[in-house]
Amino acid sequence: MNSGLHGPLFLFSAAARIDTVHMHIYIRPMSGLSEINLCNCFAIRQAARFVSQLYERHFGGVGVTSSQFSILVHVHTAGTVGMLELAEAMMMDRTTLVRAIQPLQRDGYLVSQPEGKGSRKLLLTLTPRGRAKLSEAAIAWQAAQDEYTNLVGAERANVLRETLLSIPALAA
Repeated sequence: MNSGLHGPLFLFSAAARIDTVHMHIYIRPMSGLSEINLCNCFAIRQAARFVSQLYERHFGGVGVTSSQFSILVHVHTAGTVGMLELAEAMMMDRTTLVRAIQPLQRDGYLVSQPEGKGSRKLLLTLTPRGRAKLSEAAIAWQAAQDEYTNLVGAERANVLRETLLSIPALAA
């Protein structure tokens, strides 16, 4: 089996033998690509891409991404929030967060200021223009929510959201 990229594509099943002395893991190859459907990561990423595309289609006319919308909502809810706190709340590394925030600052939706004189900690706040953009984006978000809910059903949407939101807490 060849991936067409850089050599063979090896897919593995859950059946594995671990050699704890030599720190090797011996895994038998999967019998076919259809078994990728057993991979939790694949299923979650596939669904995430689908849902992200649905939301991005709605946000496209507003000029923000779904990640930027989430940032605007979080900053609005917090009033003022530090970069580290925002990164942790968004489950993003700081570099990715900075890249997502830069266009919001450039467009005048967010401002950052030091926490205090001489402080290196930056606090983010929504500007009046940012609050207006958030209100505009909230209409697109509601349309995306409605489309998603109509697609999967209200009860299933609620259960799935609650399940997904509970997963990060399991590692804590």
